[in-house]
Amino acid sequence: MAQQEPRLVIFEACGSAHYWAREMEALSHEVRLIAPQYVRPFVKRQKNDAADAEAIVIAARQPEMRFVEPRTIEQQSRAAVFRGRERLVHQRTADVNALRALLCEHGHVFPVGIRHLNRMTALLEDETSGLPVLIREECKDLQTQIAEKTARITERTAKLKTLAAQSEKAHRLQTMPGVGPLTAVAVEAFGPDMAQFKTGRCFAAWLGLVPKQHSSGGKERLGRMTKAGQADIRRLLIIGAMSRLTWIGRRTIPEGSWLSRMLARKPKMLVAIALANKMARQIWAMLTKNENYWDPALAIAA
Repeated sequence: MAQQEPRLVIFEACGSAHYWAREMEALSHEVRLIAPQYVRPFVKRQKNDAADAEAIVIAARQPEMRFVEPRTIEQQSRAAVFRGRERLVHQRTADVNALRALLCEHGHVFPVGIRHLNRMTALLEDETSGLPVLIREECKDLQTQIAEKTARITERTAKLKTLAAQSEKAHRLQTMPGVGPLTAVAVEAFGPDMAQFKTGRCFAAWLGLVPKQHSSGGKERLGRMTKAGQADIRRLLIIGAMSRLTWIGRRTIPEGSWLSRMLARKPKMLVAIALANKMARQIWAMLTKNENYWDPALAIAA
């Protein structure tokens, strides 16, 4: 490729494609990445390397085709730290569930959740609990693993907060209620340049926060949210939206506002998804206009 004249190079957006995209750009080639689900309809009959290459070329020629923006080294590095923390959280959850299952088999039932870990620890330290020696040793080994993973999760969280503090973009995102350091870093690591989205709704659709359509004959049928997008940012936005709907967060919601009217007539989870959709649109506006968050309700009141 170094000996070729500058050309257009097309890749499927797999894990290593971002690395090779940077390598091709360093050789003065123009690079475009296509999501695999957009290439699959153009594969003829059986799958092989030749059929895949032909399908990629045909897909790239479509005038309405959407391309994936190659990630930078900084984005991939932040994503690795973020995913490392998520992996540790999942592993710790599995260990806590294994501990609960062992205790349940011997007649000690605890509710789901890591917040009940202290009660399980107190039970294991109680010599009159009636647990066999081998079960007690196995449970204490799980406790050690949980404590180790908790320490590593805390370390990763601190590292992500440091990265968020060093970034002007992340600092701007955190001016929005419901957006913390982890959400800001996730938008930086996984989100593309907002200029490639025409509107904030396009960004919300990219996250999978819009209703799924099954419309035909001029009749609109809207279902649940599509979930066909970037799962990490979507999940964190919904969690951030839920934090604004708790009994503490509701104190900051102005009477008569859109959010207040939604809470009065809709289930809380549905309102959280609608609020996450709105937060995604506001994030798009903040990043495209390089502005901090300002509350529309307060602006209208003023």
